[in-house]
Amino acid sequence: MEQAYDILVIGGGINGAGIARDASGRGLSVVLCEKDALAAHTSSASTKLIHGGLRYLEQYEFALVRKALIEREVLMRIAPHIIHPLRFVMPHDQRQRPAWLIRLGLFLYDHLARRALLPGSAGIDLRQHPTGHPLKPGFVKGFAYSDAWVDDTRLVELNALDAKERGATVLAHTRCIAVTRRKDHWLAVLQSSDGQQQTVRANALVNAAGPWAAQFLHDTVHGRSGKSLRLVKGSHIVVRKLFDHDYAYIFQNSDGRIVFAIPYQHDYTLVGTTDVEYRGDPDHVAITPEETDYLCTLINRYFTRTISPADVIHSFSGVRPLVNDDDHQRTTAAAVTRDYKLELEKSAAPVLTVFGGKLTTYRKLAEEAVDLLAPLLGNNHARWTAHACLPGGDLAGETPSNAAVTGFDQYRERTQTRYPWLPPALLETYLHRYGTRIHCLLAGKNSLEDLGEKSGAGVYEAERAFRQRYEFG
Repeated sequence: MEQAYDILVIGGGINGAGIARDASGRGLSVVLCEKDALAAHTSSASTKLIHGGLRYLEQYEFALVRKALIEREVLMRIAPHIIHPLRFVMPHDQRQRPAWLIRLGLFLYDHLARRALLPGSAGIDLRQHPTGHPLKPGFVKGFAYSDAWVDDTRLVELNALDAKERGATVLAHTRCIAVTRRKDHWLAVLQSSDGQQQTVRANALVNAAGPWAAQFLHDTVHGRSGKSLRLVKGSHIVVRKLFDHDYAYIFQNSDGRIVFAIPYQHDYTLVGTTDVEYRGDPDHVAITPEETDYLCTLINRYFTRTISPADVIHSFSGVRPLVNDDDHQRTTAAAVTRDYKLELEKSAAPVLTVFGGKLTTYRKLAEEAVDLLAPLLGNNHARWTAHACLPGGDLAGETPSNAAVTGFDQYRERTQTRYPWLPPALLETYLHRYGTRIHCLLAGKNSLEDLGEKSGAGVYEAERAFRQRYEFG
C-alpha cells in the first residue's frame, strides 16, 4: 500500500521548500522530493541578496518591487540569523544614468512600501566617504541605500527543516521518474540515488522544478501550459577582497546592466551577476571566459586595484527560470521579468506549476500557491508564515519582531559571554547558521575539545552529529 499525502512537491529549491513549509503548517500532509541536494541549483547560485530590485523600476515593475520590499522586511524578521542589513553604494557615472533619475528611483525605493528596519537612501561625497577610497579618482559623487544579505542555501534548508518539523516528508537525492493521474489522485514513482523506488499517492501535485518545470510538465506529467520559460544564466566570480569596509557596491555598466561587488566570507569579494540566454542543460552550467572577462572589465572600470581572470578564486553559475511573457519576447535577458506566475490545472487531481520567481518573493509565492490548492483539498487554514520564525530565528521570542533584527549584535555578545571558550569566528559561524539553536548544538560542551574532531572542511564532529540528528545529516 503506497503512502498517501495531500501534496507531492517536485523540487527542493526555495520555491518547493517554501510551499512545503506553508502547506505543512496549514495541516496538509506533504512529501517533497529533490533529485539532488536541497538548494543544489538555482537557489544556491544567487547573488545572496534579499532585495526589492532597484533596477526593476526601469522596467516599470512597480508591483514587483513593492511586493519584494514588503517581503524583505518580513524575511528579515523571521530569519534574522541568516539575513542581515547591507548598505550599498552606487558611484555616479556621468556617462550612465543621470543623477536626477537615480534620485527618483531611490525615492521610489524608499517609499513604495513601509520601511521599518532599514535606513533610507542618501547622497554621499565619495571623496570623504570610506567607500570612495578604493575607487578611481573620477568618481566623486555617489548614492547609498539599503537591502539585505542572505545565506541562500541555508534559507532553503530552514524552510525544508520547518516543513519536516511540521510533519512533511523531505526526500533529497530522490527523483520523480513517473506520475500517473488517476480519477481523483496522483500516483508517483520516486527513485532515490541508490536506485530504490517507492510509490506515493498524492491528491495534488506541485511542479516547482525550477529550470526543469516546463520539461517536467511536458515529459512526465504530460500536461500543457500557456506559459513558457526563458532560461537565463547568471554567473559570479569570487576574488580576494577589493576593499576594507562593510559596504557593498552596485555598479552601472555601459550596456545598461548593473553588477554588484559584495563583501563575502570575510576575506573575499563576490562579483556578479551576468545575464546570458541559456539553451544548455541546467545540470551542467558553468561560467564562460567571456562572462569572466565581462565582470573583470567592469571591476577595473571602477576600482583602482585591477583584477584579471587569473585572480578568480572561485566562480559559480545558475540558471534562472524566468517567465517568458509575450510582453518580453523581444527584450534582453536582463529585462525579462523576475516576477512569478502560478498555473493551476483544476481537476479532481490538480497540478500547480511554478514559473519564475526570485529568492526575495519565495514566501509570498508559496503562500499564494497554497491558497490556490488548499480549498481543493478541503483545507481552510489561515495564512501563517509571515508570523512564524524560521528555525533558529526566534532571537527575541517566538513572534517575529524588529527587535530580533536590531538586537542581533547584543544576542551575539550574550552568547559569547555564555561560551567564552568558543572562538569568536566560530561563534559567528554557528549563530549565522543555527541562530538560537546554537544552544542545542553546544549543550554539554565546555571547551573546544568537547566539539570533537575537526574535518578537512572545518566542521567539528559535534556539528556533524547535530545536523545528523536534528536536520538532514
